[in-house]
Formats: sequence, structure tokens, C-alpha cells
Amino acid sequence: MKNNLKRTFALLMTLVVMLSVASCSTAPDSALKGDSYSPNYGYNMSPDSAGNEGDFSNEGYTEIIENAFVNTLETPDSYFSIDVNTASYPNLRRMIGNGYTNIPKDSVRVEEMLNYFDYDYKTPTDDSILALTSSVFDTPYNEKTKLLTIGLAAEEIEFSNVNNNLVFLIDVSGSMYSDDKLPLVQQSFSLLVENLNPEDRVSVVTYAGNDSVRLEGAFGYEKEKILAVIEDLQAGGSTAGSKGIETAYNIASKYFIAGGNNRVILATDGDFNVGLSRTQDLEEFISEKAKTGVYFSVFGFGTGNIKADKMESLALKGNGVYSYIDSLNEADRALVQQIGGSMVTVAKDVKAGIVFNPEYVESYRLIGYENKMLTQDQFEDSNTDAGEIGSGHTLTVCYEIVLTDKEFVEGESLADVKIKYKPTENAGGDAEGEKELTLAIGTESYHAVPMGDDAFVAAVVEFALILRNSEYKGSADLENLIVRLEAMDLAGDEYKEEFKNLVKQYYANITRE
Repeated sequence: MKNNLKRTFALLMTLVVMLSVASCSTAPDSALKGDSYSPNYGYNMSPDSAGNEGDFSNEGYTEIIENAFVNTLETPDSYFSIDVNTASYPNLRRMIGNGYTNIPKDSVRVEEMLNYFDYDYKTPTDDSILALTSSVFDTPYNEKTKLLTIGLAAEEIEFSNVNNNLVFLIDVSGSMYSDDKLPLVQQSFSLLVENLNPEDRVSVVTYAGNDSVRLEGAFGYEKEKILAVIEDLQAGGSTAGSKGIETAYNIASKYFIAGGNNRVILATDGDFNVGLSRTQDLEEFISEKAKTGVYFSVFGFGTGNIKADKMESLALKGNGVYSYIDSLNEADRALVQQIGGSMVTVAKDVKAGIVFNPEYVESYRLIGYENKMLTQDQFEDSNTDAGEIGSGHTLTVCYEIVLTDKEFVEGESLADVKIKYKPTENAGGDAEGEKELTLAIGTESYHAVPMGDDAFVAAVVEFALILRNSEYKGSADLENLIVRLEAMDLAGDEYKEEFKNLVKQYYANITRE
């Protein structure tokens, strides 16, 4: 009876939140003039009325030293690891939505902002797993350069066609008490549970002062049983170390599904008291476990303690993804709407190599991916640990380039792209044999005015450069950016519409008296 009441209450609360989201309106015109506007996030994110700027001192972000322009004659080639982490964008949305203007610049990761959105890129055909698209156009904020974009789209696999063995590793320490932490974790994982296949296996391990196995090997059709365990979780206890991660992997191995999706999913606000305190030890442990076919994904929650640097690193080593959940809307997006991309990896150790033609390209700089750069030897080495791409994901790489004075000749190449990757078992591969995908970016790829996806990509890049106060921001300007966003046809894509409103919100924050 008690559990039934709890489940009824949780369902009612979820409905209330979702109804409140549906009732939100779009941004008023006055947002451009500096009035306060609360974006459509699913919970109260109104600006701090006291004008407090927020304390991010306990949040951890990898230092970003932006890529500089490279002389093509001296170094024509560029190599880096690819992944589809998106955590930076909802984390920024959380900060901007709360009215903050002193955004930590290292929290602004351009590639994660770009990869949060879907684009109309060419999709794989026949037996291909990945497909490439390219475009070159004038940079809206720098008349001396062009933007070169490379779009990568992954094969889409129905989640219902995959056998899943999932272990939820949940932080229940005292720091998880607030509404945007454990309660949001419970709501988020409940959404995921509702989409499980009948024969999936689910286990729940919690950690605080000690680790505890709350559920082991339940079938996907036992939804009420799984939901009851999740609903009964409570935050409390010390942050002393436990062996939670070892316990989670032991259970994942016990219920291992050959050819399936075997994954440990960590949900935390940033306290890594999971048994191995040193980041290097954790990375080595997770990396070894990934070789057994058990992958590792991380979902961050809450404010004030996020350790994005560690979370991203661990997800990379575990052949998984790092996401940040700031609202029930985001949970629905990541764990329901895009469940295949979040849970089903189709390609691992994905690396990109781009060779520019010095006859046309005088210099270039890669925008983003600063902590994922590779040498040519690492790119050529099939044993190099690189990033992963999930089912149906689209990914965007963006370079800013300076052209030479040579006039374009039809049929000649500006740059050549090579992608190396290993198909996973989920995509019909053996996860060992490395494959290549190539694309020549010809002079015909250039068009002066950015349209469609190109215009939106340029807008995201410009906003990121403004937030970072980048030395490469050129003439980037919030008011001009908002005007361009208003002119775009974003109807039908709620997330791109939301981005436009977020830019307006940031403008309102910094101009608020």
C-alpha cells in the first residue's frame, strides 16, 4: 500500500511538471531589451533576484586553451578524437537560466554545444554505419575567414531490437538531497525503465558511506518492481569511499548478454566516492572493463559540485557518453527520445583526420575538441583509444579557415577527410576490425550565405565564443546574433527554438539593471 501511494504521488508530480512545461510561452519581444525571461526547461530557473553570481568554485572543468590558427604550408593535417558528449549545453542552460552572467569559460565546450542538436545530414545507406557531409560558407562574425563544417551521421538502430543489461550506479550520499539531484535521478531513471524491453536485465547499486545492492538482475517486464526500488531511494550518509563501482561491474558481468548492450550507468552530482579515489585508477579500471564489453556512461545532476572533467574522462575510457541532466525535459530527451543514441553505441574509437590543400587554404583552426587532439601516429594506430558514437547521432566538426587568393576551380579539393572507426557488436561488427570513411571537400561546397543547418551551426559557434570572450570572436555580437536567429526558420525543432530563447535570456541577464 505504501509503495502504491509513493508511485501514485511520483506520477502526479511528473504530470504536474510536464503540464507546467507545456504551458510555457515563447520569449516575448521585450527579451531583447533586457527584461527577464524564463526559458522552457521544466522547473523554476528564474534569475537570482539578489543578483548573486553563483559559486562555481567546487565545480571542475578541464582547462581549455583554444586552438590557434595553423599555417597550412607548415602543417596541412589535423587529427583528433571524436565523441558526441553534449553535457556542456544543458549545464550552460542551467547557469544562464538561473540568471548568472559569470559563466566559467572552461564550462563552454563548443563541440558539446554543437552536438546537442540534430541536423539534416546525409544518413548512412546500404551497410554503412556512418555518413559524411560538408559545407563551406562565409563566417558571419569575421569577414576575413570562412567556416568549414563536416557533418557525421550514424546508423540508427531501434532500441527495441537491442538486448540490454543495465546497472544503475546511483549516488545517494547526503549531497544528493536537493530536488535537482536524487529526486531528478529517480524521475529520469523511471522514464528509462518505462522504455525497457521485456527481456532486458536491470540492477540497481547505490553508494554513500557503503555500497548497497538494491536490485539484481530484474527483467524489463518487472517494471513495477524496478520502479518501486528506485522510488524508495533516499539521500543521506557520508561521502566516505565504497566499492560501488566494483560491485556494479561484478553484477554487469554476472548478467552479461553476448552481442547486447552491457552498461554501467553512473548518476551523481560529482562525488566520486565509488571505491577508487584517484582519477587515474578509476580510468584504468573502467578502461579494462570496457575491453570485456561492459561500457560506462555518466549522467551528472545538480549544481555546485559538478566535476565535468572527471565525468567526461571516465565516460571516454568506458566507451560511453557523458550527459548532464538539468530538468525532466532533458531526461526525457536523453533517455526516451534519444534512447538509442544514449544507450546503443554503434562505432567506437572514432578518429578524424583532415588534410587541407595549401593552394586554397592558407591557415585553419579547429573550433573545439581542444582536449581530444591526436598526433598522426595516434590517428594511424588502430589501438588508440578514441571516442564513441551512438545510434542515430549526428555530429558536427567546424573549422575556421583563411583562404588564399587562388580562384576556385571546379572539381578541385579544399580538404580531404578521413574517419577511422570500429563498428560495435550492436552495429553488426566485431568491434575489432577498423574501417575508414573518406570525403573530398571540393570547391563546389562553398556558398557565401549560410543557410539552414549552416546558419544555425554558425550561431552556436558565435554564442560559444561570446560566452568564452574568445580572442577569436571577431565582431561577434549578441544583438546581431539574436536578429539572425529570429530570421531562421526553427519551427518544428523545439531545442533549436530553445537555443534562440537561451541567447535572449543571456542578453537579458547581462543587461539587467
